Amino acid sequence: METERVMLQPGERLDDLLTQDLKIIQSDEVFSFSLDAVLLARFCSVPPRGAIVDLCTGNGVIPLLLTTRTNAFVAGVEIQPRLADMAQRNVALNGLEGRVRIDLGDLKTYHETAGHGAFDLVTVNPPYLPASSGEHKENPYIAAARHEIHATLADVAAASARLVKSGGKVAMVHRPSRLADIVSEFRAVRLEPKRMRFVHPKRGQEANIVLVEALKDGKPELRLLPPLFVHEEDGTYTQELLDVFYGRKRQLDDGQAT
Repeated sequence: METERVMLQPGERLDDLLTQDLKIIQSDEVFSFSLDAVLLARFCSVPPRGAIVDLCTGNGVIPLLLTTRTNAFVAGVEIQPRLADMAQRNVALNGLEGRVRIDLGDLKTYHETAGHGAFDLVTVNPPYLPASSGEHKENPYIAAARHEIHATLADVAAASARLVKSGGKVAMVHRPSRLADIVSEFRAVRLEPKRMRFVHPKRGQEANIVLVEALKDGKPELRLLPPLFVHEEDGTYTQELLDVFYGRKRQLDDGQAT
């Protein structure tokens, strides 16, 4: 750990990432990472080597988690300077400068410097709500994390398609209510959904998270994986959730024997 090299800013705290002895700088003043980010990092199909880019990276939680699953280089892209700075310090905090780079930039133009088709995998945990929903009176960082202020779903799909190589993959976590939009926007830019998993708070309750992985220039054929339940009836976490959240498993079960 490189704790002595990283200065905390006012209002920031240092948390355990609960997996692989990673640490992460967070603040209640900005949108902290959630279960969604952990699930995406454990759901996506990672290449053993090559290059990955995480769009809307926030404080860099997904790039950090991905380093526990692959030797690939990981870039993170964040448009908000305060969050990009926090992500850069999180990389330094964990001594991962040689494996992870955080870029301050707009995902809509990131291909101009990174290059078309430069990545084997794109991951993204985008804002879930259209910019027209709500009045955005909340903290501007939280508003940008929740609402499509800096990029729409169509922008995210188009950027992902530009950045991923043909035959590469794009993995997204989102809300089931936007699933029809996700499939439509993906297919419009030649991203074919191939794997999908719904996440439910408990058995018998509606899904509130969907994980989707698409293949650039892939043929239509979708695998719908078994549902993931977060809580047991008594409110405790399910075993699969505990395994990935606390690092005992580096990826979610895929519905197949391992």
